Amino acid sequence: MEALRRAGWQPLPFTQFVIKIHSRCNLACDYCYMYEMADQSWSSRDKVMTPATMKATIDRIAEHARAHGLPSVNVVLHGGEPLLAGASRIKGFVAGLRDALEPDAQVEVGMQTNGTLIDEDFLAVAAAWRIGLSVSLDGAEQDNDRHRRYAGGRGSYETVARGLALLGSALHRPLFRGLLCTIDLDNDPIATYEELLRWRPPAVDFLLPHGTWSSPPPKRTADEGDTPYADWLLEIFERWYTAPNRQTRVRLFESVIRMALGGHSLTEAIGLQPARLLVIETDGSIEQVDSLKAAFDGAPDTGLNVRDHPFDRALDHPSVAVRQIGLEALSEQCRACSLSSICGGGLYPHRYREGRGFLNPSVYCPDLMKLISHIVGRVKADT
Repeated sequence: MEALRRAGWQPLPFTQFVIKIHSRCNLACDYCYMYEMADQSWSSRDKVMTPATMKATIDRIAEHARAHGLPSVNVVLHGGEPLLAGASRIKGFVAGLRDALEPDAQVEVGMQTNGTLIDEDFLAVAAAWRIGLSVSLDGAEQDNDRHRRYAGGRGSYETVARGLALLGSALHRPLFRGLLCTIDLDNDPIATYEELLRWRPPAVDFLLPHGTWSSPPPKRTADEGDTPYADWLLEIFERWYTAPNRQTRVRLFESVIRMALGGHSLTEAIGLQPARLLVIETDGSIEQVDSLKAAFDGAPDTGLNVRDHPFDRALDHPSVAVRQIGLEALSEQCRACSLSSICGGGLYPHRYREGRGFLNPSVYCPDLMKLISHIVGRVKADT
């Protein structure tokens, strides 16, 4: 850190805060990085964020915004399943947050939910306090329910569909931010995309299943000529790109196009944009991006908490710095790659290899190369 600062580098303040208001979930999805992968810290944390921890979190966000003159911050209510915290607790947190920051800094509040607990009562709170909702859905009923099930084995599609029907209604549609879909290669890509479009989402995020070189994702082999995830995504890309009218935004595709034209990525999955996100756990622990839980036990830890430490302390954490310095933090192989400015080494947790840390290409490297090359080629041909 000292060497970086002597060379003139200055860390950028955090602008996005993921708040784990509830650490448990009412589903038992078998691919979940929080409950099914290397880091099991959820089991020893507070089930729900206490009022005292909520206040300390709000105070730290406001302190950070004032110290750095931030015009706005983005807050994502997360879990577990955040709706398990209850509408009253969520309302109290968001009200306290807006009261502490606005009008000096505008607060954008979103929630990532599995959708099973969406009801009219909560949507009334969300409307009153301007809380946008993103919902997880992996495709049609049979495809979604292969992995996204209740602990007893019952599929979640039916209850998610009820929630999405409410959220997508004329009254509540302004709250709908989009759908998140974890890729399952056993599902037909076009059928999956058509199911997602059926709910008229303003945006769709296709998510690569979390995995590392030490614990590879499903069907991601060591064969560099094997690109199952790129092949799956490219079928959807062609359907999306050639449609006469744009039916939804797909952030992964749009990010590649934007960067090919000199712009910036819209997602942390690709690109060299500095990471400006912190996670606050239910017990007040300050952590790095929570998908690091897929790498090894304790990977997201900073050793800091909202009661005792300002967020500026996290800016000096080596792993935070690594995710802000761009190309210099990539492996030699990535730095030599012609696509490095767009790929950016892929999602940081996906680079992990036991014994070598994160100084590796993404475990999805062949897929990312094929996907990006194809999209860039299409854009160049059309411009």
